[in-house]
Amino acid sequence: MATLNVNGTNREFQAEGDTPLLWVLREQLGLTGTKYGCGIAQCGACTVHIEGVPTRSCVRPVSTLAPTDKVVTIEGLSPKGLNAIQQAWADLDVPQCGFCQSGMIMAATALLKDIPKPTDAEIDAAMTNICRCGTYNRVRAAIKQAANGGTAA
Repeated sequence: MATLNVNGTNREFQAEGDTPLLWVLREQLGLTGTKYGCGIAQCGACTVHIEGVPTRSCVRPVSTLAPTDKVVTIEGLSPKGLNAIQQAWADLDVPQCGFCQSGMIMAATALLKDIPKPTDAEIDAAMTNICRCGTYNRVRAAIKQAANGGTAA
């Protein structure tokens, strides 16, 4: 058995070393908020934070993680209710189909941690996740709302 620190809790799992983190999270730990999209780290639906860094979990082998590395999924992002990004997402009805949204929220949360008041160019550079529904304008508006303390920018 191996151990991962996921959402603040040490969790045991059993998998080959080359198994992507995404599959351990979803299939063994039951954390299905992180989605499988493309499998080649392009779409971002599988984005989680590892030590605070947004990471595409579909291509990250579990063997590259130490038991002390802190992995945060959408389920553990804000255990005490919605964080500012999640609230802005809800306020502005960002999702359409919703499939990419957990990865988008994880990327946006990391962006605001690093750059509390991002410009449009900084948002565009950080938000490399793909949304098939094309909600990019609402994503940008939600990031600006969250950066502005919850009020529309």
